[in-house]
Amino acid sequence: MLDLVFLAFIFYVLLLGIRRPFLWVLLYVYIDIIAPQRIGYSIITDLQISLIAFGAAFGGWLVLDNKDGLRFTLRQGLILALLLYCWWTTGNADYPDSAVTKWDWVWKALLFALFLPFTITNRARIEGLALVLMLSIATIVIGTGMKTVLGGGGYENLKFFVNDNSGIYESSTLATVSIALVPLIAWFTRYGTIFRPHWLVTSFAVALIFACLMVPIGTEARTGLVCIAVLAVLMLRYVKHRILFMAAGAALGMAALPFLPQSYYERMATIAQPGGDESASTRMAVWRWTIDYASRNPTGGGFDAYRGNKFTYEMPVTEEDGSTKTIEYREVTDEGRAYHSAIFELLGEQGYPGLTIWLLLQGLGVWQMEKVRRRWRGKEAEDEAWIAPMASCLQMASMIYIVGALFQGIAYQPVMLMIIGIQIGLVNYTKRIESARLALARSERRLPAQEHVFDSIDVDVNGGRAGDAVTA
Repeated sequence: MLDLVFLAFIFYVLLLGIRRPFLWVLLYVYIDIIAPQRIGYSIITDLQISLIAFGAAFGGWLVLDNKDGLRFTLRQGLILALLLYCWWTTGNADYPDSAVTKWDWVWKALLFALFLPFTITNRARIEGLALVLMLSIATIVIGTGMKTVLGGGGYENLKFFVNDNSGIYESSTLATVSIALVPLIAWFTRYGTIFRPHWLVTSFAVALIFACLMVPIGTEARTGLVCIAVLAVLMLRYVKHRILFMAAGAALGMAALPFLPQSYYERMATIAQPGGDESASTRMAVWRWTIDYASRNPTGGGFDAYRGNKFTYEMPVTEEDGSTKTIEYREVTDEGRAYHSAIFELLGEQGYPGLTIWLLLQGLGVWQMEKVRRRWRGKEAEDEAWIAPMASCLQMASMIYIVGALFQGIAYQPVMLMIIGIQIGLVNYTKRIESARLALARSERRLPAQEHVFDSIDVDVNGGRAGDAVTA
């Protein structure tokens, strides 16, 4: 029955997209995040629905969509360079079979991020894409938050829609992405046009933010706790009453402590003392191995090159005998351990060239969002006031992701690559507005006798009325 519901919905959106091809882009975003083919039980598992939606999104834009004002940006060039370089390293990988398996989804994630800015050419589409992305994540987050509040959680014990600890369904990845999207959720309570600001929208947003904050607690993801701290620090830039904000945050944190399970305290304690946890201890050893590996293979060893690592380290083991505790250091030999860091993931797999491209891609995003924020802040007109806050939200999302990626191998996380696509689309949108206004100003100087309405240029740039995300 569940399969039929998914298939009926997907088929319906595919039909609607014949007239509104942008819907196919949104459909692929939904399928790529939720992965209904992994949730279903029978028919849907045998269908290549992701590939169908992927082809529909590209084909629909190529054949049916408007391509006026098409721009190819520097960041898209970096994505293309990273895509081609990943292809080259895959062909020369140390472990070809494993490399091809990862390449099968990485190339789609990078290509879609490269393609996405071409489709979001106006406010309605930018907002529509952000909304679908947010609600798709919310579908997972809401269930996770409810399970945490009503039934508790635990490391690797909290089950999601699928019994698979990979992709967005990996606990630390979900924790990072959910916290990164908190500012964007808040944006919709003030500037949304598809769902106008209303107490129902605000209530849903507050509940969703609470659920997002529950994800790191329910999954006991250490990275999630770090991301919450980063979010709190970044928010200090935008709140009016910083002292009150910090006091309220500290009070809420203290109030929550009695309700947290002992296992949560024990797991979080390994942040300050990683030597007592096998997972944390092996990270340090893997990182040292990766640096040594990159010195011998500066161009990288292709995807999953970590399978070649092998190392020995000492880990403290606590033994209790009545009231006496003794700590012994035991020698542990391990091999084939994952990177647990996007930085070392790139360094080991794509070498210094790949790492440089990725860092430039992320750094330029933070810088460009800051430029947009400063250029458009303080605008009061409805069709302009939303731009600076959107840039701030996307900037915070990138910064939280970057910090989270320091401790996870999520360099090619599709959701965050989609965020990059939205950032590029927003920059292109503001440039089109400025170019159109500059052209109009020049026209006015040439024809001083003719009266012009300056603000009317926004009608052409915005591409329609608010709420036209699916019709644009």
